[in-house]
Amino acid sequence: MDRVRLGIIGLGNMGSAHIKDNVPKVDRLELTAVCDNVPARLKPYSHLDQFEDSGELIRSGLVDAVLIATPHYDHTTIGIDAFENGLHVLVEKPISVHKADAQRLIDAYEAALKRNFKPQNAPVFGAMFNQRTDTRYQAIKNLIDSGELGEIRRINWIVTDWFRTAAYYASGGWRATWAGEGGGVLLNQCPHNLDLYQWLFGMPTRVNAFCGFGKFHDVEVEDSVTAFLEHPNGATGVFITTTGEAPGTNRLEIAADRGRVVFQDGNIVFNRTVKPVQEFSDTTPDLFPSLPTWKCEIPTHGYGGQHLEILRNFIDAILDRKPLIAPAPEGINSVELANAMIYSGLTGQRVDLPMDAAVYEAKLKELIAGSTRQKKVVEAQAGDMASSFR
Repeated sequence: MDRVRLGIIGLGNMGSAHIKDNVPKVDRLELTAVCDNVPARLKPYSHLDQFEDSGELIRSGLVDAVLIATPHYDHTTIGIDAFENGLHVLVEKPISVHKADAQRLIDAYEAALKRNFKPQNAPVFGAMFNQRTDTRYQAIKNLIDSGELGEIRRINWIVTDWFRTAAYYASGGWRATWAGEGGGVLLNQCPHNLDLYQWLFGMPTRVNAFCGFGKFHDVEVEDSVTAFLEHPNGATGVFITTTGEAPGTNRLEIAADRGRVVFQDGNIVFNRTVKPVQEFSDTTPDLFPSLPTWKCEIPTHGYGGQHLEILRNFIDAILDRKPLIAPAPEGINSVELANAMIYSGLTGQRVDLPMDAAVYEAKLKELIAGSTRQKKVVEAQAGDMASSFR
């Protein structure tokens, strides 16, 4: 195979953006089919094979891979169907709404791997975690992985630059509902940040969160979250997010044994201590010393390739077996973090990780069954989404 025939399932904001901005720029990729259950969304793509049912596209023989950009719950069922029919899968975030569904999707992928004994035939399963391509986050990860920071002691991330309006929430009947989206800011906007959190720092062992459900918008799900996280080594984290704050902030602060890193406004500043903090604390004879530091500004190269880089990498992984930037099975971690925060916010209880997937799935079903929300959908013209990717 010298090219990949791609089908895009879901032609809302993200699916149509991929067709317009990304697909034409990827070598060895041919968009052959599109699918959406809203017929009007298919009209601009009369030059392509069109489907209103994802199962028909998957079984059409017209595609080698699918990009799933549907509402969240469908990520699981469509992804499983694609794997069972021998296709490669690239899924938008989150990979699933809840941990149990994420595991079902991963199980389907692993079953497909077992059916393909030859490595060149193995299915590729990627996630659209485009912020992993951002050179600033890559630089921070290099500082951590290289040991330059030493042991991490504290993480504070204020990420409130996901501002959304009433018009945004009214633009789709599935948005900001338990039945349609499965959550709010944690399931729609923050999968990127939650993925980066676990990618950089690993998974915590405990989560205690305070959530505002419809705090700033007429929605039933969380639009404001303050979460406290505990890590295996004793490090603590605070994660704050909302879609109701403007102007928003994106400030990541990491305190470690070799100093402090702050990432804000596109700049990374590392105040590096001349000695490890613990060593200095244990050995200095002074009662009130000041630990000297060097101020280091870490050079980076902007936002990276974002969605386009992830899509190119997906094609390279299929044709050349290159490693994925964002292997989708890792997406279960950000799903679990979101679930744990929501469950803690709903129950007022601390959640130990790994969490019980069945317990959360039951709670979500309870929320869906008890929902009385009647959403009025208002047609809105999509604006420029580029700023939301960053």
